[in-house]
Amino acid sequence: MGGDHGPHVIVPAALAFQRVEPGIDLILVGIADVIEAELKTQGVIAGSRLRIRHASEVIGMDEAPAVAMRSKKDSSMRVAVDLVKRGEAHACVSAGNTGALMAISRFVLKTLNGVDRPAICTVLPSTQGRVYVLDLGANVDCTAEHLLQFGVMGASLVAAVEHKDRPTVGLLNIGSEEIKGNDVVKQAAELLRVSGLNFYGNVEGNDIFKGTTDVVVCDGFVGNVALKASEGIAQMMGGFIKEEFTRTWWTKLLALIARPVIKAFRHRMDHRRYNGASLLGLRGIVIKSHGSADVFAFSQALHRAAEEVRNGVVQGIAHRMDHMQPVRTDA
Repeated sequence: MGGDHGPHVIVPAALAFQRVEPGIDLILVGIADVIEAELKTQGVIAGSRLRIRHASEVIGMDEAPAVAMRSKKDSSMRVAVDLVKRGEAHACVSAGNTGALMAISRFVLKTLNGVDRPAICTVLPSTQGRVYVLDLGANVDCTAEHLLQFGVMGASLVAAVEHKDRPTVGLLNIGSEEIKGNDVVKQAAELLRVSGLNFYGNVEGNDIFKGTTDVVVCDGFVGNVALKASEGIAQMMGGFIKEEFTRTWWTKLLALIARPVIKAFRHRMDHRRYNGASLLGLRGIVIKSHGSADVFAFSQALHRAAEEVRNGVVQGIAHRMDHMQPVRTDA
């Protein structure tokens, strides 16, 4: 029921996903009448593979997470996470209120042993393929121990879904030198060096898209700013290219000639292909979709959830955390 478009996007995205993944069952959680009406417009009725679970309440995109968690226990978001808790679903995917989703997921599913705070991790394109960045906004203020845990969780995710035994981990900083950064980042670097992870060292913002490392670790404030800035640059570049190719009849002709290249460029830069951020560190898989996601983008978030289930991401993080002995701090 969440996101900018609600069932008008979620339902057709679910149907598109099932056409590609016929072996996966889906449960659509929300106001049953609304979901059934949307299914009807798609010429589909609910069945054993596409079930409806009624939830009488909806959490608004602007509601305070704590209030929503306490006062709306029959919200679509809460019911969906409860299904994961009870083992009736392997994963939850939502385009709703990010803060509420994190708060509910942490309260219902709890964190894995050794994890103080869950982190939001997403995949971004790079010149080397893909790079995983965390945290992206769940934890604005972090200790060095939190950043270490993020490194472990990010490396575990990459090892599982990319099938890399020792993915490289970089620590986002204002310079590559060891003397750079604030005290928290310096302490985190020391912990990462002795953690047993394949720690590359400090990386800068431009290293994210160079693909210098498989994983980039940072606090949620820095990560969210970096993510939103990169999205803005991509949109600006797309707009500039369109402006230049439509400036005159001659540039329009050139655009026709360059159409295959432009199409390939748009595909590589299409942020929808990377939709679906993982809430790592929980005892269950929860994926957060962009609220503005269209049908294609939300179906990508569903694919990401399926990928994490198949590759045992939660089990992989739990295993690594059990074999780590990080310095703990009060969260």
